[in-house]
This record gives sequence, C-alpha cells and structure tokens, in this order.
Amino acid sequence: MQTISGDILMWSWFSQPHGYNFNGFLIADRSGDICIDPVEPSEEVLDELAQRGVSRILLTNRNHVRSANLIRERTGARTAIHPDDAAYARGHGAELDDDLQAGDKIGPLVAVGVPGKSPGEVAFYWPERKLLIVGDAVVGILPGRLSLLREKVMDDPARLRESVRQLLELEFDTLLVGDGACVLGSAKERLAELVDTFPR
Repeated sequence: MQTISGDILMWSWFSQPHGYNFNGFLIADRSGDICIDPVEPSEEVLDELAQRGVSRILLTNRNHVRSANLIRERTGARTAIHPDDAAYARGHGAELDDDLQAGDKIGPLVAVGVPGKSPGEVAFYWPERKLLIVGDAVVGILPGRLSLLREKVMDDPARLRESVRQLLELEFDTLLVGDGACVLGSAKERLAELVDTFPR
C-alpha cells in the first residue's frame, strides 16, 4: 500500500498483457472510507482495508469491477456505479447496491461524467485538493505521459475525446489513474498536452 498523501492510499496490481499497473485507491473520510476501483489486493492489503474499514466502493466504469466483490464481502461496504454501466457490470458478476450519478457528492469527492469509453464512465474530483481520479477515461502509459485506450475498446471515441477535453475546465494538479502511472504534479498541463493531439 503506497501513501499518496496522509488520507489517500493506493495499491497496484501489474497487468502483464497491458504492461502497466492497475491501481486501486482508498480515501480516508470522516463519514466512512471510500474505495475506488479496487484491484486485486494482497492478503496484507486486504487485512489493512478490513482493519481501516470501507464504507463505499465507487466504480468509475463497467470494466473496473475488479475486486469490488471481495472488498464488499470483507468490509460490508456498499458498491456504486453509474446506472448506464450497471447492467454490463452485473452481467460480469458485480454485486451492486447504489446508483452513482454525475454531480453526486460522496465525502469530499464529486462525480463527473466522462462518457465515451462506456456510457456511464465517471471521474471523481476533489476540488479542495485540486485532485482528479479517473478510471478508463485516461491512462498513464509512462510517468508524466497520458494517453487514451485503443479506439477498438471504446463505445464512442469522439464522445470520449470531448469528455476528456471538458475535464480541462476543472482545476487540478494531481491526476490519479486507474491504469498506469499517476501524475502527482502539473497534471492539468499533462492532460492538455494529450488533448492537443486530438483531431479538431
């Protein structure tokens, strides 16, 4: 478990086919700790999550169910996903409790719609910390370098590019990614560099 800051923890699982880490996050909050896109934990990480307690599991998209069921079973947390991605996630075994809509506030986080890769993809924005958490909307292929996934895995590539472009309307310095290397400084500038490569 890696400490991003005192109240944000991350653990990773290396995906051999992709060649980079998949990341799960835990955010400490007075109203109950929040787990985002939990990847497969080691026994040590699972024990720590159970000891800390998890109140909510938030899924950014239909493909990031990952180890949510395991964390849910161990901690009693409720799992939430956008309704547009819920049927697919349930069809792949996800145990879901709550709908997650753009604009919802969960602890310090605000859900932001980023549809395109899937119709119900969301990101999570922490305005006070100038921090953004994304699932499959953007990946960190190398430290400090962002990319999109291959178009063949996107439902609507043009819509995703527009969703990512709109993220630049937010003020953030840190970008935590579900896939690849996170950007812990000047993240908005790195995202702008990616957006500059999009077709006009």
